[in-house]
Amino acid sequence: MAGIKALISLSFGGAIGLMFLMLGCALPIYNQYWPLFVLFFYILSPIPYCIARRLVDDTDAMSNACKELAIFLTTGIVVSAFGLPIVFARAHLIEWGACALVLTGNTVIFATILGFFLVFGSNDDFSWQQ
Repeated sequence: MAGIKALISLSFGGAIGLMFLMLGCALPIYNQYWPLFVLFFYILSPIPYCIARRLVDDTDAMSNACKELAIFLTTGIVVSAFGLPIVFARAHLIEWGACALVLTGNTVIFATILGFFLVFGSNDDFSWQQ
């Protein structure tokens, strides 16, 4: 039952984050859809860590180079997702209010992705890992 509550909470968090992103795009005072490009970063961010988790044997207590590289790439993707709306706002493609809404959505979405890996990333009975 705890897994279902966590899944519902994560779904709610994702919906709230996407709502902030859509508000930053679709409000009549902003009306620019350039911030939707951060959706690519939402899709790309968990991929390096998922691949590394599949390839790495967790019996070693020391740090693994593959896992460290995956965390580095994931960090680069997340920083790029936060930087893109700021670059758009500085280039006057979007307004600063839209930038603030997109950055708020980024924070919520990436916290949701982190929460997913914290809740479902362990190798116990209720896991999405095969």
